[in-house]
Amino acid sequence: MNNISIKNNLMKSKSITKKTLLSLAVSLVLVGNPALAKISPEQAAKLGKELTPMGAVKAANADGSIPEWTGGITTPPASYKKGDHHPDPYPNDKIEYTITASNVDKYKEFLTPGQIKMFATYPDTFKMNVYKTRRSASFPEYVYKAIKENATRAELVEGGNGLKGAAIGIPFPIPANGLEAIWNHIVRYRGEAVVRQGGQAAPTKSGDYTFIGFDDRLLLPYDAKDATPEKLAETNILFKFKQKVTEPARLAGTALLVHETMDQIKTPRQAWTYNTGQRRVRRAPNVAYDAPGTASDGLRTTDDFDMFNGAPNRYTWTLKGKRELLIPYNDYRLHSDKVKYKDILQPGHINPDLVRYEKHRVWVVEANLKPDTRHTYKKRVFFIDEDSWQIAITDIYDNRDELYRVGMAHGLNYYEVPTQWSTLEVFHDLQSRRYIALGLDNEANMYDFSVQLKDKEFTPSALRREGRR
Repeated sequence: MNNISIKNNLMKSKSITKKTLLSLAVSLVLVGNPALAKISPEQAAKLGKELTPMGAVKAANADGSIPEWTGGITTPPASYKKGDHHPDPYPNDKIEYTITASNVDKYKEFLTPGQIKMFATYPDTFKMNVYKTRRSASFPEYVYKAIKENATRAELVEGGNGLKGAAIGIPFPIPANGLEAIWNHIVRYRGEAVVRQGGQAAPTKSGDYTFIGFDDRLLLPYDAKDATPEKLAETNILFKFKQKVTEPARLAGTALLVHETMDQIKTPRQAWTYNTGQRRVRRAPNVAYDAPGTASDGLRTTDDFDMFNGAPNRYTWTLKGKRELLIPYNDYRLHSDKVKYKDILQPGHINPDLVRYEKHRVWVVEANLKPDTRHTYKKRVFFIDEDSWQIAITDIYDNRDELYRVGMAHGLNYYEVPTQWSTLEVFHDLQSRRYIALGLDNEANMYDFSVQLKDKEFTPSALRREGRR
């Protein structure tokens, strides 16, 4: 059935509202033009006007439940000082309503199939506390300026497996297709470099867990203040990532190094691992796609990290348009150093009393596995926050077309940058009734975005030295 016949059939239904038809028309335009790339200067001129600098709709929604974007958080709370776990800028906000298994049908319009399945899987314990929507996402002015420049020059390379003509911030603020939208998530601004401690845990059904500690270091040449498309084309490096396991003792010293490339046709991802037992560095070409994540107990894939990372070439990507959705947002309570890991980690899912949900507009991107490729996941649907391009929720389907996993990113604004990023990512396995929580940092030092990292720290020899310490 083509787009015209779909629209004609829908118009015959008396239940379709004018608002629904408008949303449909936008969606059909987006889905029906997958070959579009650069946008015109006239389109780019909308950025910072009716659209935010990130390409989001600036105005409030029809009923005002999503407010106008007015710049996000530009001044941190008075009590905040650099190095702190970020205090809640909205401490007086109250729960507006709570969704439980008994009333979930009332709110299905604003939930993903995966979220709805969570209520069916954990009817007695899972709930969603919904708060006032705060469009808190903000980024530096030089990032906004770069995004506007990217908008008229950025392009995907062959097959969509890389970028050119872009530097600093998202390349496609007005995306034409699903590949452009997912690349916005992959390269969204998170500062120039960051060091973070903390870790992950994968509780058993009874709630027992072993904490896996990490020391992560991320260098982002793509977002350096002096980055240009020409410089990035020469180096072909998008970012460099190094991770060392710090605990438990049996895993401590195991390390990973990744060089992610701008053009993955020219040079695919390069990865190395250091194994403490062998005391040597090895190339690791399998650190990609559906290879199991580090010490994940099989509960996430490598490309689940950061909600999605790596080459998109095994999927066909479709931009479905936008919808309003209840997503984790401004999760400062979950981020607080007043909370212990044991307070967060409970049987089945994390403690719902620590989670804040808000209604936001999201881009919907569907990824379907290509017939000639393989992956554990046959289909993935990503729900991407329009204000930050952070994937907020992902519904994941197995090869039987059944819901398999549900990923949720609990985001907030890191004032000192500023940037909108997750504080915790949780992947719920609906079949094993277990989950893995990545990014636990309540009992660790806060992220350091001011760190000066050098390229020489991201070499195989540096990985060997790091693992031996």
